[in-house]
Amino acid sequence: MPRFATLVARIALVIGMLGPGMPAGLAAQDSIPAPAMPGVPDTAPAIPIEGQQPAAAEAAPSGFMATADRYMGVLNGWLGAVIFWDVMFWDPDHTFPLVVLWLILGAVYLTLRMGFINLRGFRHAINVTRGKYSDPSDAGEVSHFQALSAALSATVGLGNIAGVAIAVSIGGPGATFWMIIAGLLGMSSKFAECTLGQRYRQTRPDGRLMGGAMYYLSNGLGELGMPRFGKALAVVFAIMCIGGSLGGGNMFQVNQSMNALQENVPLLTPYPWVYGLIMVLLTGIVIIGGIRRIASVADKIVPFMCGLYVIACLVVIATNAAAIPAAFAAIIEGAFNPGAAYGGFVGVLVQGFRRAAFSNEAGAGSAAIAHSAARTPYPVREGIVALLEPFIDTVVVCTMTALVIVITGAYANPDYAGIIAANQGAALTSRAFGEHIAWFPLVLSLAVMLFAYSTMISWSYYGERCWVYLFGDGHTRVYQVLFLVFTFLGSIITAANVLDFGDYMILGMAFPNLLGVFLLSGKVRRDLDAYWSKYKAGEFPVYR
Repeated sequence: MPRFATLVARIALVIGMLGPGMPAGLAAQDSIPAPAMPGVPDTAPAIPIEGQQPAAAEAAPSGFMATADRYMGVLNGWLGAVIFWDVMFWDPDHTFPLVVLWLILGAVYLTLRMGFINLRGFRHAINVTRGKYSDPSDAGEVSHFQALSAALSATVGLGNIAGVAIAVSIGGPGATFWMIIAGLLGMSSKFAECTLGQRYRQTRPDGRLMGGAMYYLSNGLGELGMPRFGKALAVVFAIMCIGGSLGGGNMFQVNQSMNALQENVPLLTPYPWVYGLIMVLLTGIVIIGGIRRIASVADKIVPFMCGLYVIACLVVIATNAAAIPAAFAAIIEGAFNPGAAYGGFVGVLVQGFRRAAFSNEAGAGSAAIAHSAARTPYPVREGIVALLEPFIDTVVVCTMTALVIVITGAYANPDYAGIIAANQGAALTSRAFGEHIAWFPLVLSLAVMLFAYSTMISWSYYGERCWVYLFGDGHTRVYQVLFLVFTFLGSIITAANVLDFGDYMILGMAFPNLLGVFLLSGKVRRDLDAYWSKYKAGEFPVYR
């Protein structure tokens, strides 16, 4: 009982730090709100079109599922009013979501501040990842490759399949261009935050390593004479990260993978909770083992699923080779001169950066938690490994999905109006593949489950580390149970509400994280200059 009372007291303390309730109101610009409820705009539910498969349109929840969905919609209304608050430029018709503007400015600044490390460090990152400079005796729990795989398993997920399809269907082909730009710039953000994650990691008495934005925000800013400010940012980040692990890293993965699976297993449509229970069981088996078991599973799943998916994309692209020039023309034209249907230039740019940030998490600070456990004597070295993530995740995998969606014309196909209106991106991608590889939707269902599963187990670790930071080592099981509860909820809450909640939490992490990274960027640049000088001088021993 004393331990339980202490936990309740700490939770109350954290809730108290959030301040007064936020006003209900705005939802994300590209979302389809839930049925009418306080604080959420009214909208008509998507109506299946004639001849559409039953799984294509999301059935309205009922009973306890409707209650859960209603409360999620109310929560999203509150979060959206703050995180997607619009910054007005020169008149009310030209606004920009604050969080997207924040991500763009942060990525551009870090790219310039680090001397375009995203480009000049690319080759070295590949060599480090393959173990060329790895000494098995270095302090850490996992190898560079395992840390990268664990972080990639969190980012390469349904955001690459479902999120991209949603972005293109809402923002048009031009959103693809801005996703690629966001991925390239995000490589610098990822480098800086993962370098800091290594620099300020801590070793616990049991030998486990603890690191991430919570530690470099609190301890790093403490070194700059701002201990209270740093601690406040760390607490806000940890709360948002826990929310991100439950939303985008959990419920979104379950929800979208279930939608894709229902395309080929229609028996799941009336009983979505069955899929939720299956994912609860599979996830629970792994997350109890911690980062070593997660990394062990991830370094096997990630290469396989990425290879399978990219090959399938290449097959579709190759069979439509004649349409490739027109697809790229549509992407470039849509990036700078989009039609009003896609919200104009700002709307397309926002969609590209928003979905890229959700997918690769550059600027959110989440990956620093996984990379802090890597074996290396140089924090900068792990940061250089980490910059590969946005490239693989966004520039390669997301672009492949976008090309399939654009080349096949699935984003504008009136036959898919129902699944587009319901934000069922995974189902839309499945339809696009099915047009050219009749049997591939079955394979995609397996790939989608692997994508979702790998993302969930890695995000469970992120959320657990933040939970431990807030409430102590003795309460890990409480978080794990909570995570599995939200795994189940992901199968019964509507896709629009799940998408919004995941966006708000993961993108919201960028506010405290990028502010801290900006203030600590001088330390990162000094470490980078010292490391790069040694690298260019050939002072690092080569092991393979």
